[in-house]
Amino acid sequence: MAASILVVEDEPAIRELLSINLEAQGNEVRLAESAEEALVQVDREMPDLILLDWMLPGSSGIELARRLRASDRTRDIPIIMLTAKSEERDKLEGLEIGADDYVVKPFSPRELNARIKAVLRRRAPQATEDLVDFLGLVLDPVAHRVTASGKPLELGPTEFRLLHFFMTHMDRVYSRGQLLDHVWGDHIFIEERTVDVHIRRLRAALEPTGHEKYIHTVRGAGYRFSKN
Repeated sequence: MAASILVVEDEPAIRELLSINLEAQGNEVRLAESAEEALVQVDREMPDLILLDWMLPGSSGIELARRLRASDRTRDIPIIMLTAKSEERDKLEGLEIGADDYVVKPFSPRELNARIKAVLRRRAPQATEDLVDFLGLVLDPVAHRVTASGKPLELGPTEFRLLHFFMTHMDRVYSRGQLLDHVWGDHIFIEERTVDVHIRRLRAALEPTGHEKYIHTVRGAGYRFSKN
């Protein structure tokens, strides 16, 4: 499944190189030349991950990372810092403000891709192409296919995304609003009760194999996907 990656880099050559490399890996890439432009992009649509240059015109990458971590809406966006600063104290400063990883320029595209995948697996597993298996329920995000006990299940696109999110975020309760943000995107404005409709459709699709019982309604809170 393609990840949405925002590249915040003021050097055109590096920005273009990153864009070509990331798109070649199947990612959706958006570009920003400054912290201010990055904030506009994030306000428009939340990315799955941000590649953030330390040295930017105006507000620095460190200052932008602090602002993102201080906001309830953006505090969980994975951030990888890109910088020519290689001193240990600089790395520590980047990590202490909440960056998930730190890549020193110059870097190889292969190393960067590996670090992006590692961060996404840890922080945003629904944005990866990893196969997910839960008690005989298998979801393949690349083939866009779900099977249960070896038999294919028919799911609509929204139910597929909803199931993928649940299967990669086990045992946690999510409100309708949180599910809308994570599955539909926080730039989409629809009624929260729409979630209930798609939960019913997902349960109906899983019912023939008994997997619908793992979608729990938590009264007054939302939904949880769990075997308990």
